[in-house]
Amino acid sequence: MSKVKKPIEKKPLHIRNKNRERYDLQALNIAIPDLKAHVKPNLHGEDTVDFSNPIAVKLLNKALLSHYYGIKNWNFPDENLCPPIPGRADYIHYVADLLAESNFGLIPKGEKIKGLDIGIGANCIYPIIGVIEYDWRFIGSDIDPISIESAEQIAAANTSLKDKIECRLQENPSDALYGILNREDEIDFTVCNPPFHASAEEAAQGTLRKIKNLTGKKDKNPELNFAGISTELICDGGELKFITNLIRESKKFGKNCFWFTTLVSKKSNLTAIYKALEKVETHQVKTIPIGTGNKSTRIVAWTFLNKEAQKEWRTTRWKV
Repeated sequence: MSKVKKPIEKKPLHIRNKNRERYDLQALNIAIPDLKAHVKPNLHGEDTVDFSNPIAVKLLNKALLSHYYGIKNWNFPDENLCPPIPGRADYIHYVADLLAESNFGLIPKGEKIKGLDIGIGANCIYPIIGVIEYDWRFIGSDIDPISIESAEQIAAANTSLKDKIECRLQENPSDALYGILNREDEIDFTVCNPPFHASAEEAAQGTLRKIKNLTGKKDKNPELNFAGISTELICDGGELKFITNLIRESKKFGKNCFWFTTLVSKKSNLTAIYKALEKVETHQVKTIPIGTGNKSTRIVAWTFLNKEAQKEWRTTRWKV
């Protein structure tokens, strides 16, 4: 007799996530009127958006940023990755919780708090949410000059973001921190959503699975519903190589940053990641499970600061 598989319990969005409840589609249609053409009843007669359509997905996320975050100018090339806003916001909120755990339960806020977004992308999404929610400042790095230019334009086009996000071009695609951070830089955290796939073939297979899950249809040449250029989706060695390289480089900047963090999509990569963290002799490592919709993932965070160094950091930067 075959065993009955228990359904996987979906983790709800973070308690401070603005999209924890169902979308107010009426309000979103007002925020971005073009979205209305892509809102149709599902099999249960409830209005929903066609999540397999990249145009609809981008309009939905533009509407979410406009209505819930006050970002009225969010324009970037259609071929670039369009991030799902609720999931990206969750990462920022869990990083805020991580900082609070190191700060007697209080989330450090304000312009003195600075994060580094490794791979800011053309959409600039992590800095946008961090600035709006916690008034943080950001450095954003990317290997693509067009993405850097797009992120800079978004920051300049929205009053709430202006002069709060600094973009730096990574000229060596094989580096994560080298060439971006300087000796004098002090950052409170990093965020990173590494390229997931190791090859174009692997990326195509992932897209096939995603479209089939969304529509129930098999399509040999599917269109990425969230779009994405190759540097956003693919890197040599995939997620594991990217993260282990980031860990190796982080040791050099151990006194420049309180918490290094990255998303880890593949659970099977965790063992190798933990070994890499042991090798560089971190002081503390945390794994934070997060998940939205049908996807479960986690944040891995590490610090090289011991208790005395953490106390000094709080006193000088967080006023505790």
